[in-house]
Amino acid sequence: MKWYLSDLKDYKAVPLSEKNHLDLKADLLSRYSDQIIDVQPVDVESHVFYDQGNAIVNAQVKGEITVPSSRSLTPVKLPLDFSINEVYVPDEAALKRFENDESNSGEIGLVADEDGAIDFDKAVADNIILQIPMHILSDKEAKLNIMPEGNDWQVISEDDFNNPKTDDKPVDPRLTKLKDFFDQNQ
Repeated sequence: MKWYLSDLKDYKAVPLSEKNHLDLKADLLSRYSDQIIDVQPVDVESHVFYDQGNAIVNAQVKGEITVPSSRSLTPVKLPLDFSINEVYVPDEAALKRFENDESNSGEIGLVADEDGAIDFDKAVADNIILQIPMHILSDKEAKLNIMPEGNDWQVISEDDFNNPKTDDKPVDPRLTKLKDFFDQNQ
């Protein structure tokens, strides 16, 4: 999806509304291959308004991506359903108008090229990355609280580390006198 500010001048009263099916897999995997395993095409419903030389974009994005589990790197399918609200300005001077504006709830984005083009595919891809949570678990890991383990090692939770379980094994009666050998008061 690419729009030019000069073409959007006709959409002051009524927005430019589009529904698109975007395949962003190649772009996302080339830029974020360590964070994304697979990307299904996403559905984007966008509304673009023209206001005083700026383009206001409101979009709803729905789709699905596959990301690695943060615990075991197992592939986890993550559904996407989020909105994007951005204002695109033609140059640096127009951007200064928005710097101290508290009422602006969207993000301000500069138009990248001299032609006044808005490459909204890139904005959608960047916002998909922002939707990935820091802590991702597969269904099995979340339900069973399974931690990875191998030969002579295992991952334990922070709670288990801070509060280790002590084994209450009975002490050999012959060794009970040794417990006072190093008196705590000395």
